[in-house]
Amino acid sequence: MSAIPIPLHFYPVLLVGLAVGTALAFLFRRHKKTPEEIEKERRDLLSKIGRITDGTVVDVQEVNANGHGESQFIVFQYDVAGVSYEASQDVTYLRPQINLHSCRLGVPTSVKYDPHNPGNSIVASESWMGLRRD
Repeated sequence: MSAIPIPLHFYPVLLVGLAVGTALAFLFRRHKKTPEEIEKERRDLLSKIGRITDGTVVDVQEVNANGHGESQFIVFQYDVAGVSYEASQDVTYLRPQINLHSCRLGVPTSVKYDPHNPGNSIVASESWMGLRRD
């Protein structure tokens, strides 16, 4: 029993098939972003494209997140084009930059918001700080 010879013009087809298979395997095994990575990208985007408006700190909350340690949130209010918004931001990863003890009810803050989606907003990021420092 002898092997069947493969014509030379099939080798490029085999190479393309192998390349496509490798690319598909890479795409399906690609690292999925963690919620922390997604939140950091959101903060970075708003730091770059966001418009600034005045706001007010409404509350500061520490929440125990199912044994994962305490998460810290700042709740704030702001107005854009006559519409009032109330939002919160997880500032757990920004602790070194934020003095949560100075963030109390009624403290003025600057808010960066997405001009195309004003409900998407932040009061702090790695490169921008809207909270007043005492």
